[in-house]
Amino acid sequence: MSSSNSVLDMLAIAPPGWGGVLLTGAVATLFISSGAYLVGMALGLAGALGKLSGFRPLRYTLNAYTTVVRAVPELILIVALYYAGTDGLNRILAWAGLGPIEVNGLVAAVAVLGFVQGAYMTEVLRGAILAIPVGQLEAAKAFGMRPTLRFRRIVLPALIPNALPGFANLWMSVIKDSALIAVVGYQELALAARVAASNTKQYMVFFLAAAVLYLLITIVSNMLFSAFEAYFRRGQRPVS
Repeated sequence: MSSSNSVLDMLAIAPPGWGGVLLTGAVATLFISSGAYLVGMALGLAGALGKLSGFRPLRYTLNAYTTVVRAVPELILIVALYYAGTDGLNRILAWAGLGPIEVNGLVAAVAVLGFVQGAYMTEVLRGAILAIPVGQLEAAKAFGMRPTLRFRRIVLPALIPNALPGFANLWMSVIKDSALIAVVGYQELALAARVAASNTKQYMVFFLAAAVLYLLITIVSNMLFSAFEAYFRRGQRPVS
């Protein structure tokens, strides 16, 4: 059997090939990343609005949150939040007279990565809001728009084009950070490649295959974000 045939056999979708395991890991990576991204976006929007509010204790709390998350490596945060968060939750349940629970690996992965993403999203969205011309907001106030209507009709449509480059970077970041979730025992693409490689001893083959899958995800993601940016910037004059 030639070496090329041997590699193709190892990467086959059906057993004894490991291609199906890699594809399942890629789907898990996308699922975890998408969930964390949405959680991070929700936290980021709340954080950005909180930082721009006039309530000082809230601003100080959010400043501490974004500073700590951006300063501490993601791996340390993931491990600390997973184990400390689980322990803290079980202590609260014990205090309430309830039994301990075991946090699902998928839920933990999404929650922890979303918490980390939220700090970066906060700064991206805060900068996008600050980039909106003040005159637009003052005109909306002059017309008597309530804050919620002003946000929906003025702030949101204006901030999206400003925030899209940052959104694209954070999506690429969460795709790569999802590989760190292996430390809490949930199998995504990187761990699937490691399992396949350790079983076959063909480390180069499976790590290269995982790299190709990550690259494909990145290329497709770039195309989608470029299309989104072109759509939301329609009618705007290009910067010369």
